[in-house]
Amino acid sequence: MAKKKVTEEQVSSEIKKKKSAAPVIIERKQEETPDQIQEEITIAQKLLSLYYLQQIYSKIDNIRFERGELPNEVRDLEDAVEGLKTRIAKFNDEIENLQRKISDENNKITESQSLIKRYEEQQQNVRNNREYDSLSKEIEYQTLEIQLSEKNKGKYTIAVEAKNEEIRESEEKSKELTEILNQKKGELDSIIAETEKEEAALLEQAEIYRAKIEPRLLTAFERIRKNARNGLGIVQIERDACGGCFSTIPPQRQLDIRLHKKIIVCEACGRIFIDKQLVEEHQSEQQNN
Repeated sequence: MAKKKVTEEQVSSEIKKKKSAAPVIIERKQEETPDQIQEEITIAQKLLSLYYLQQIYSKIDNIRFERGELPNEVRDLEDAVEGLKTRIAKFNDEIENLQRKISDENNKITESQSLIKRYEEQQQNVRNNREYDSLSKEIEYQTLEIQLSEKNKGKYTIAVEAKNEEIRESEEKSKELTEILNQKKGELDSIIAETEKEEAALLEQAEIYRAKIEPRLLTAFERIRKNARNGLGIVQIERDACGGCFSTIPPQRQLDIRLHKKIIVCEACGRIFIDKQLVEEHQSEQQNN
């Protein structure tokens, strides 16, 4: 009996030890491994690189916005002026063609007049009425030919005058548009001269951040930016909503974003999220350093 009692006490003691050790094992499972910590830092760095790249891109967008529609206006004016030049050249070709037709009609008139003269001379030497009537018909026919040629000449001459008028109008319009184009080009060149150095410096900074981001993530970010109306590819949460499309973000998803364990995007607009606190902490560190 004594041996049995001792055995039960030993078993009871072992169970207690196991129970007391259990919480320690659970707590160790909750601890993050060095790889997990490194992964968290890597995700945070990627998000920060994307965020600062976005800030640079936004500044470049603002510079280009200052130029407004000027580049498009300049292109449209250049196209319009070029179009008028093409139109004028076409009118000149049509006038040359009409003038050739007028020349042909003049030749026909001259030829008909020569035939009429010859027929009239022949009428002086006819031997009978039949020959005279035949020559009279030829003279009448050539007279009709002259009238037709004169009519065609008049029609072609009116067409030439109309084309010349269109050329004059096109040249005046071209001159007016060229003056506006030169003015707009001057304005655009002035704005570009003021901002090109700043834009070049920003583009250099952008390349530094682009090099820190893996190509696949960078491609996705730039695709999001291109499709976004305001050019924002990465945003913070503002008042429990997406800073891009203002869709409400559930609390659990907000928690995931704050943990920055992985890249999380807005389910509504596809923009990448970055935790506001992560940005503030990084900026604070930068200031302190």
